[in-house]
Amino acid sequence: MESRVCAVLLMVLIFPTLVGAMVRHYKFSVVMRNTTRLCATKPIVTVNGRFPGPKLYAREDDTVIVRVINHVNYNVTIHWHGVRQLRTGWSDGPAYISQCPIQPGQNYIYNFTLSGQRGTLLWHAHISWLRATLHGAIVILPKRAVPYPFPNPDKEVVLILGEWWKADVEAVINQATQSGLPPNISDAHTINGLPGPTSTCSSQGYTLNVESGKTYMLRIINAAVNDELFFKIAGHQLTIVEVDAIYTKPFKTDTLFIAPGQTTNALLTADQDSGNFLIVISPFMDAPIKVDNITGSAILRYTGSLSASPTVLTTAPPQNATQLTSTFMDSLKSLNSKDYPATVPLEIDHSLLFTIGVGINPCSTCVNGSRLVSYINNITFVMPTTSILQAHYYNISGVFTDDFPGNPPIPFNYTGTQPTNKQTMNGTRVYRLAYNSTVQVVIQGTAMISPESHPTHLHGYDFYAVGKGIGNFDPVNDPKKFNLIDPIARNTIGVPSGGWTAIRFRADNPGYVDVALSLGSTHKLGAEDGISGGGWERSKSVPYTPSL
Repeated sequence: MESRVCAVLLMVLIFPTLVGAMVRHYKFSVVMRNTTRLCATKPIVTVNGRFPGPKLYAREDDTVIVRVINHVNYNVTIHWHGVRQLRTGWSDGPAYISQCPIQPGQNYIYNFTLSGQRGTLLWHAHISWLRATLHGAIVILPKRAVPYPFPNPDKEVVLILGEWWKADVEAVINQATQSGLPPNISDAHTINGLPGPTSTCSSQGYTLNVESGKTYMLRIINAAVNDELFFKIAGHQLTIVEVDAIYTKPFKTDTLFIAPGQTTNALLTADQDSGNFLIVISPFMDAPIKVDNITGSAILRYTGSLSASPTVLTTAPPQNATQLTSTFMDSLKSLNSKDYPATVPLEIDHSLLFTIGVGINPCSTCVNGSRLVSYINNITFVMPTTSILQAHYYNISGVFTDDFPGNPPIPFNYTGTQPTNKQTMNGTRVYRLAYNSTVQVVIQGTAMISPESHPTHLHGYDFYAVGKGIGNFDPVNDPKKFNLIDPIARNTIGVPSGGWTAIRFRADNPGYVDVALSLGSTHKLGAEDGISGGGWERSKSVPYTPSL
């Protein structure tokens, strides 16, 4: 008996991460479903016939296996937004980047482990605009017996914010691609798939039922295709405790700001006796760019209150409330505690400057003979027909080049007077990083066409947001103001209009780093293993799995 106990203890010591971890299986059937919103019905692409899609629940260090079966006439992939994908890059999901898409009638198995992650993330389609309806929550609970670093809530509620088009979203983006013009804006904003009443339709809205005296943790996800959003509940304060599955120093606010792809966990104390209270979401845009200005709404209702009772109202912030967004982002700080330290890189191996914006390229078939395109360092990404990760793994030549510039090829006054030539270069290029090297990227917005805020997502990594500012980044003076003590870590961040954001991370995830902009541009940072100087070691990765 004693020897058996010793054997068990030996197993625990050798394989500590296996103790308490589970393998969780999910089946995602991608199907069409007729759905009515804004008094009109249309078929939409869904997972398991649900909109928003099913919630994926797991615990820190669990392994998740999802079989996705494509029953629709579109190619499909699913991205697990914010999941580190340590050595499981095949499961990240961007079409033609980490995998070829799942064709109609085919299926694909995503297999990844939630190593060292806990909190709220999201999954969504990562091809064309299917993500407008093909999205859902990822809820990662802490390990068993590990408490939250804040008072335990009485209940947890997922709130997914989104956009709704009356038209077929694939037709919307196809028309924009063919015309060379920006796509039509959405017709409404939604909370858990429901827009609430509008001026043209008394649409159903979502109801959040609460009990007086209870505390609720709201897991808020912005699954919108384009819009940065404000979130507000009449008569109530929110305590922010986490963003992008990273715990924060708690702070109170009455208005939450969240960009596409970001998540925020907020504690809500139901401190009223009874009543109905309006919940509103509205867009932020501080540039002369047209957005969907329809306010989405829902109701917070106390137990015992009648639906016909008067509703306590609130007003949405001004659309251009720049100071409000800046104050919210400045309030976000990492815990930097013993259990959750902020390991900010202090010495930098790669210092990169990425200018981002919109250019104009020739297009013989477009309305004005030209097409609006996004760029990083004047390079507009060209989608390959073989996935970049597959080409890297199998040494397939001709798919990409590794000459992406780490700095703008031609410096200019990025937020001032712009060059007269607004044409970009096309390419499928990567920038290689040595494994475990430290990286600083200053993402510099430009005034090309128009300055605007650019939410930016880094696949496979959390990064530290060490600084931001308006105007052109000053490499001498701006780093002196960086927060290197307790900056917030996250996977998606906004670059202020006419300004810059500086991020830092360690390239400790072999494979690639996918830099995705809300504009639709995607560029790659390739992380090497540092052994041969020519790509990551195959034996350390999960083998390539084609769709079946």
